[in-house]
Amino acid sequence: MAEFILSSSAFADGEYLALEQVVNEEVGFGCAGGNVSPQLSWTDPPAGTKSLALTVFDPDAPTGSGFWHWLALNLPTDLRELPAGAGTPGGAMPEGCVQARNDFGFAGYGGPCPPQGDHPHRYLFTLYAVSEEALPVTGETPCAVMGFQLNFNHVAKATLMGLYKR
Repeated sequence: MAEFILSSSAFADGEYLALEQVVNEEVGFGCAGGNVSPQLSWTDPPAGTKSLALTVFDPDAPTGSGFWHWLALNLPTDLRELPAGAGTPGGAMPEGCVQARNDFGFAGYGGPCPPQGDHPHRYLFTLYAVSEEALPVTGETPCAVMGFQLNFNHVAKATLMGLYKR
């Protein structure tokens, strides 16, 4: 079986994210980026995949429970790419996709914005090959519940790590 791989033209695994991907001033956390979700592409998912899901999570956030930057579930299995800006609020996500309210409080992609002077934070972009056609979630389902659904209903996952520090 071929390896399930997630990649981006915007950054390589372990590299720093660009200011274009950083959350914008409107969010109010003190960052002034473009809040543009990066281009993402992936290889064919493994057998048994009935839908795809994408998450972006910062395990280094000083919250005690990390920080969810993006959750997009129920993506079609024939999808192999999301162009830059697809997850940005108002972007063009595939029909049937459910985007959760991230920890900033809005649906869609919210870019990095770690505390000033903190160590580099890891932003884990994870693509899940899901064993269900549609998980029982809505845009109002809490991120932790969506994470639970993904962890118990996936056949494979691929992760790409971006870094950011300010």
